[in-house]
Amino acid sequence: MTTWGFIGSGNIGSTVARLAIAAGHDVVLSNSRGPETLADLVSELGPHARAATAQEAAAAGDIVVVTIPLKAYRDVPVDELVGKVVIDTMNYYPQRDGQIEALDDGSTTSSELLQAHLPQSHVVKGFNNIFFQHLRDLARPADPAGSDERSALAIAGDDAAAKDTVRRALDALGYDTLDLGPLAEGWRTQPGQPAYGTQYAADESDWAAGARRAGSDEVAGLAVRAVREV
Repeated sequence: MTTWGFIGSGNIGSTVARLAIAAGHDVVLSNSRGPETLADLVSELGPHARAATAQEAAAAGDIVVVTIPLKAYRDVPVDELVGKVVIDTMNYYPQRDGQIEALDDGSTTSSELLQAHLPQSHVVKGFNNIFFQHLRDLARPADPAGSDERSALAIAGDDAAAKDTVRRALDALGYDTLDLGPLAEGWRTQPGQPAYGTQYAADESDWAAGARRAGSDEVAGLAVRAVREV
């Protein structure tokens, strides 16, 4: 059984937690406001969920999902994540995060910032380009990898073993995996790019209107069309 730790328990974090529990895993949730504020969510998720501090969630997780505003990435625990696989869902929104020069000039990516903050962890970008309702509704854990019923999620990372761990985790949740390559390629699914979420929306003008399947070929085709403007 895998234990998932969560640094952040908002829409994406809580959705991944639900999928992980449905796959038979345990989850340890945290947020910036303290474990007591997660009591209702933990009660809803049931006996395979518990709330903790960020440090405790990081220490407990076999896989740890960082899903907080990018501006707070330096608050992510470091020592507790040494040697661990860390899935980074964060995106850069200057209107929320403030201007970050290294991202504005294209000299690095948001996931590489997190990797620099966690030099002894294995960061893999994922879950960053899908609306939480689509993530919930498109999961097909009963269908085999490569099935026509499955959607694909893109990942990027520098460590092959870590990416394989994430691929197997996504398979358990009900998704195929599209590997974009090294962490530096994670920008291809970030805000403003063709592969940022629209492929999973039944109605691109109203993402809450429903989800549609997007397989590896479709996601890959959109990722290739990405243009980096600096």
